[in-house]
Amino acid sequence: MSNLDTVFEDSLPEDHRSGVIAVVGRPSVGKSTLINRILGQKIAIVSPKPQTTRRQQLGIYTDSRCQILFTDTPGLHRPQHKLGEFMVKVAEDALRDADIILWLVDVSVEPTAEERHIAETVNRLRGQTPVILVLNKCDLLKPELHEARRTSYQTLVEGAEELLTSALDGSGLDALMMRLVEMLPPGPRYYPVDQVSEVNMRFIAAETIREKIILNTEQEIPYSVAVEVSEYKERSDDMTYISATIYVERDSQKGILIGKGGDMIKRIGSQARAELGEMLGTQVYVELHVKVLKNWRMDEDLLRRLGYRLPIKTD
Repeated sequence: MSNLDTVFEDSLPEDHRSGVIAVVGRPSVGKSTLINRILGQKIAIVSPKPQTTRRQQLGIYTDSRCQILFTDTPGLHRPQHKLGEFMVKVAEDALRDADIILWLVDVSVEPTAEERHIAETVNRLRGQTPVILVLNKCDLLKPELHEARRTSYQTLVEGAEELLTSALDGSGLDALMMRLVEMLPPGPRYYPVDQVSEVNMRFIAAETIREKIILNTEQEIPYSVAVEVSEYKERSDDMTYISATIYVERDSQKGILIGKGGDMIKRIGSQARAELGEMLGTQVYVELHVKVLKNWRMDEDLLRRLGYRLPIKTD
C-alpha cells in the first residue's frame, strides 16, 4: 500500500481500516459478479465463458469504517499463449501484493484439477497472507452436501477460513464483509468516497463492447478478440460518441463477427450502446470497425500496443 497516495480525510474514525483484497479463482466462478454485487454497481464485465477478465481491475468499496480495494484478477489457468502468460502474471502479482486473499470456488461442484492448481499457486505465493475460502453458488448446493463439499475444498489450502455465499443473490455477503473489515489492518482512505474504480470510461467502454461480443459469439471468437477505443468524445451534455476497433486473428473470424448483412456487429453495437447509455446518463453513439491482426495473442509487441503491459525484455 506504500505506493498509493493517501486522500486527506480529517473525519475518519481512529479505528478506520483499509487494504487490498485479491479475488482469485478459476475462470467463471463468479469473481466479477461478487465484486459488482459488493459495490452495488457493475464495474467488471461478466459472462459464463472462461478468461472473460484479462486485466486486473480495482473495485473500491468505501463506508465509514473502511476502504477496501478489491482486485478482480484474471482466472488462474495454465497459459497457452502470450496473452495467457500475461493474465497469469497479473493474478500472481495480485496474490503477492494483497493484505487478504479471497479464493472463490463454485461449491456446487467438486474441486477440479484447476482448483488444485490454484491451491498450489496460493500456497506458493501467500507467505503470511490470510486466505478466506469463499464457497460461492451455495444456492445451487443441496444442504446435505454442505459439510462434505466444504471439507473437500478446505483441505486444499491450510488454515483458510471458509464462508458460504451466493454472489448472484447476495446470500452471505454481509458476513463476508464484516469478516473482511475485522481482518484488515488500520489504514487511511486512498480514494475519494464516491469513486468505485480506478479505470476511466474509455476502458469501461472497451470492456463493455468486448462483453457483448463474448455473449453473442461462440467457439474461438470470444478468446480471439481485443477491443481498442480510438475515440471517446462528449459531443454535448446528452450525447457521447465512441469509436472502437475490434481486432480478430483471422479473416474467417472477421466474417463471423460482422455477420450476414452486418447483423452481428449491429447487435453488438446496439447492446453496448444501451448499457453504456444507462451508465453515462446520455445518448450514446457507438461506431464499430473490425480488423484482422494475425496471431496478436502470441505477439508481445502487439499485446503491448493493445494495452497489455508485459514486462519489456532487456539484454
